[in-house]
Amino acid sequence: MPVVHPTPSRTLPPEEQEHVLQIEHLTFTYPDGHLALQDVSLEMRSSEKIALVGPNGAGKSTLLLHLNGILTGTGSITVSGLPLLKENFPLIRSMVGLVFQNPDDQLFSPTVFEDVAFGPLHMGLPEQEVRSRVAAALQQVRMETYAERLSHHLSMGEKKRIAIATVLSMQPRLLVLDEPTAGLDPRARRSLINLLRDLPVSMLVSTHDMSLVRDLFRRMVIMDEGRIMADGSTRVLMQNATLLQEHGLEKP
Repeated sequence: MPVVHPTPSRTLPPEEQEHVLQIEHLTFTYPDGHLALQDVSLEMRSSEKIALVGPNGAGKSTLLLHLNGILTGTGSITVSGLPLLKENFPLIRSMVGLVFQNPDDQLFSPTVFEDVAFGPLHMGLPEQEVRSRVAAALQQVRMETYAERLSHHLSMGEKKRIAIATVLSMQPRLLVLDEPTAGLDPRARRSLINLLRDLPVSMLVSTHDMSLVRDLFRRMVIMDEGRIMADGSTRVLMQNATLLQEHGLEKP
């Protein structure tokens, strides 16, 4: 049985009481017949940072790809009160910033500036607003001096930061990251964890990095076989060795 995420005992300010994400009874089957998501329901409040964990094949990445309409299953998804329907895709995709595991899937322009400016430009924003957003996004990821650098010449850690900046420039309501620490050396990993901790945005992160989960996330959602198996306090769930073992996880 899933562990239900408890209602916070403290009184939250109004902006934190709002739901940034509501998923209800989401089910998805791939064309080959593989049932990847089974009746998934999840609610996330503004300013929450949630870790999504589970073994390979649990459905984590499939779930993330539903949040801005890349994949479409049955059930419902609402982002900041806006239903995820085809006519809402352009707005939803500016509200949900999806960062892929491999930054090379996200960085395709000659320079860092052009990569980070791509989203705002396609929103039809005026040049000065685009430049302002690029500068702010690069500042948020602590890469202010990299605007004219060649994206493909950057290190993996630098590319991951720029990939995050490409979605921050859209000023999303929800930042979604797939395995953000994968492929990083210890120094770059620690630097990225500190960056994610400081970003003032709602965040849903799929990861196998249980140390990252322990250090950064108060709430943890465990997925396995396309279902949510547990949802609750990271501190509490981390103490349940049997639960972790049953779903291919290890306490850090």
